[in-house]
Amino acid sequence: MLSAVSQYVGAAIAVSLFDEVEPQTVAWFRVIGAALALLAVARGVHRGWTRGQLIGAAIFGVATALMNMFFYLAIDRIDLGKGVAIEFLGPIAVAAAMTRTSRNAGALVLAVGGVATLGGVEIGDNVLGLVFVLAASAMWAAYIVAGSRIAQLGRGLGPLALGLSIGALALTPFGAPWSGPVWASPALLALCLLTGVFSNAIGYGIDQFVLRRIPIRRFSLLLALLPVTALAVGWVALDQRPSILDLVGISLVLAGVALQERDEIVGVAEPG
Repeated sequence: MLSAVSQYVGAAIAVSLFDEVEPQTVAWFRVIGAALALLAVARGVHRGWTRGQLIGAAIFGVATALMNMFFYLAIDRIDLGKGVAIEFLGPIAVAAAMTRTSRNAGALVLAVGGVATLGGVEIGDNVLGLVFVLAASAMWAAYIVAGSRIAQLGRGLGPLALGLSIGALALTPFGAPWSGPVWASPALLALCLLTGVFSNAIGYGIDQFVLRRIPIRRFSLLLALLPVTALAVGWVALDQRPSILDLVGISLVLAGVALQERDEIVGVAEPG
């Protein structure tokens, strides 16, 4: 829940910037801000990496950076809560692949039903927004799988810091060309970097902590709380009011999260 609130406080700040800065540029600064914050606090980032670990961190970082960019391009066109709900297709796919019991399957069905209800969006002029949010969804699935692997390296926040640094470089061709207004305004620069501190450094740092302690399947299903949190943040910060149908969707998601089977062994995550 702390990760969810942190991520979508950052997203709400980002949405408020889209009138002045292109979404892909905000996403670029988001990844830069997170990388700088994590490099300042992570230990052992500059030494002791094997080739396999470097490749794993790079895959994670590029997938995360692309997820951020596609997500911002999507919520520039679709409400925050509904955009996150549709994006949740990625974690649903991962959870479905890991589901082994009838109870977990039932929990997944409830979560899917709730997310589908929350994600009901008119196609109309939102076709491009849906394309972007589906691309973000695919990257979210990659984020979970790759994130689980780097979480098991036992290097704390180091892989996250290194991965996001590589991800920032990967986004440079997309974000830098429209970054002029940000460099010219200290206030804009601070806000853009702040989105990275909230959404990536804090939010993803918590994710890494959790992924070291619970299986991917359970983590993926717990992510169903993110569309609910995004809806609440969108309501409070952006005046994007939920409908009765949205509230029904929230109830289904919470029921699914509550129903899922707890794991007998805590502290060991399933291999990615």
